[in-house]
Amino acid sequence: MKTTIDLPEEELAEAMKHANTTIRTEAVARAVSEFNRRARLAKLAEKLGTFRDLITPEELQKMRSLN
Repeated sequence: MKTTIDLPEEELAEAMKHANTTIRTEAVARAVSEFNRRARLAKLAEKLGTFRDLITPEELQKMRSLN
């Protein structure tokens, strides 16, 4: 998808450096991908400790010792 955006040159140059690329599009695509990954992880972290049906570490250890 083609989109025109106005980005600060310094920020884009730093993103390109961290992405190890000289291609602006690739740096922006990586930044967007990383943003989305972090957002998904944040949603997952909200659920931390809310699953009641999972086994405890002790139960897992007991199951492993039976084999």
